[in-house]
Amino acid sequence: MDAVAYYSNLAMVTSAVLYLLALVFHALEWASARQVDGAAAPAGAATQETAWPTMAYGGSGTSGSAGGVATLTRTGPSADDAGGSVREDRFGRIGVAVTVVAALVHIVAVVLRGIAAQRAPWGNMYEFITSSMAMAAVIYLVGVFAFRLRGFGLPFTLLASIGQGLAVTVFYVNVSPLMPALHSVWFVIHIVAAALAGAAFNVGAIASLLYLLKVRAQEKGRTRGYLARLPEPAVLDRISYRLHAFAFPLWTFAIAAGAIWAQYAWGRFWGWDPKETWSLVTWIVYAAYLHARATAGWKGKRAAVLALIGIIAFWWNFVGVNLVLNGLHSYAGI
Repeated sequence: MDAVAYYSNLAMVTSAVLYLLALVFHALEWASARQVDGAAAPAGAATQETAWPTMAYGGSGTSGSAGGVATLTRTGPSADDAGGSVREDRFGRIGVAVTVVAALVHIVAVVLRGIAAQRAPWGNMYEFITSSMAMAAVIYLVGVFAFRLRGFGLPFTLLASIGQGLAVTVFYVNVSPLMPALHSVWFVIHIVAAALAGAAFNVGAIASLLYLLKVRAQEKGRTRGYLARLPEPAVLDRISYRLHAFAFPLWTFAIAAGAIWAQYAWGRFWGWDPKETWSLVTWIVYAAYLHARATAGWKGKRAAVLALIGIIAFWWNFVGVNLVLNGLHSYAGI
């Protein structure tokens, strides 16, 4: 299995490089849009476009009354705007294409890691991060192709580059057997739920971050360039809410499955281990986010800030706690 482990490591490093390359192209995409009027359509586009979902890539247009459908009406671009839009579109398409290849290589790497270890590839922080980032890549790409959310490309590839880069350089550990305490079906259930929830939380946090950037630009009257291409703030807010509403039950289930696993491994459901404590803190932050939206009508800035606090708590739980605090979960290593 050493050869399989080698190819898994090679694929992980390759995916990290590809995410970084995609980041470069998306950065060029944003830079190309700096001088483009937000009202200008990409070169070659018709002045009257067909209807698309309100979650589509692009911030111009008004919502229709039926099913959140928007019909976009744009004036023709100037020569300079047309040239910038062509470059912007080209860089964006290349960035998405490279991200697709990176995600495929990434998924292959995770699968090969499991084959090399002859177990589910979720036994340590390296494996959790790489698996969670692969799931986040899938969620992001579904958003791109199903809802045209290409505007998420720059922040997502930045996240993926950092996550995969740290995984293969700092958090890497050799393939090794699971500790006896990890030999439980509840371990697999717990980690899968946590990784999938984490993936959705991360993409939801990206939507919240873009929301804050778009609102800030609108308040300053400077909604030009790429920010003008993003969906309207209300749409970004709704995307973030839906992703968090999807992730929160999974996170709740992950904590419950972890408690059952703890009973199996250590003879108690809950022991205020640092990892358990911060999992609860993260749960409370996201519960406050959803509760505030449902009861107090919190939308917009306050909700977005709560979502960002939640993702900070999430990553502190899965990275900071492992590196700084000691607990029963430390046996898994980094």
